[in-house]
Amino acid sequence: MGGATQATHVVCLPFPAQGHITPMLKLAKLVNTEFNHKRLIKSRGNDSVKGLRDFQFRTIPDGLPPTDVESTQDIPSLAVSTKKNCGVPFRNLLLKLKLNETSGIPPVSCVVSDGCMSFTLAVAKEFGFPVYLFWTTSACGFMAYLHYRHLIEKSLIPLKDKSCLINGYLETIVDFVPGFNNIRLMDFPAFARTTDPKGKMIEHILGET
Repeated sequence: MGGATQATHVVCLPFPAQGHITPMLKLAKLVNTEFNHKRLIKSRGNDSVKGLRDFQFRTIPDGLPPTDVESTQDIPSLAVSTKKNCGVPFRNLLLKLKLNETSGIPPVSCVVSDGCMSFTLAVAKEFGFPVYLFWTTSACGFMAYLHYRHLIEKSLIPLKDKSCLINGYLETIVDFVPGFNNIRLMDFPAFARTTDPKGKMIEHILGET
């Protein structure tokens, strides 16, 4: 009020897969994982991690073993590992940013985290930072994930066995999702097509949503 507006410093953390990183790159500053940071540099060169004067990349480990494989890591393993292992490195990064008040970088204003990285809620709360969850899926995709819980309650998933993938079972009409008319079980995101009642991705999606 009456003076220069303080610069905003937003820290963003995407889920470390291309379909999540790309939307977050378009949104704001990026906290990247070491694995994907190296891939960006290798495929696009050092300039790919440079941005505007006030745009900076930081990396944190994802908790998986190091690898040189040129593809997205196994998603179920990544989901479990980030939830289990990224909280402490992310906290250490925020602490470093908070203490580094003499470098010309403004204090952290808030955290924007991928909706699949909800461990950031407790970390940001510890520092008193507002935190927002950014879901990179489409609106209908997010709605479908929200209703995985009801698919389980109605015993539609997990699938009884693999024959359900080819015997027409996936054509089953799901009529209880608001706004979804004549949607079939096969129209839900593919993680629903599991026969494992304790599937990692089902558990992850239920927890994150």
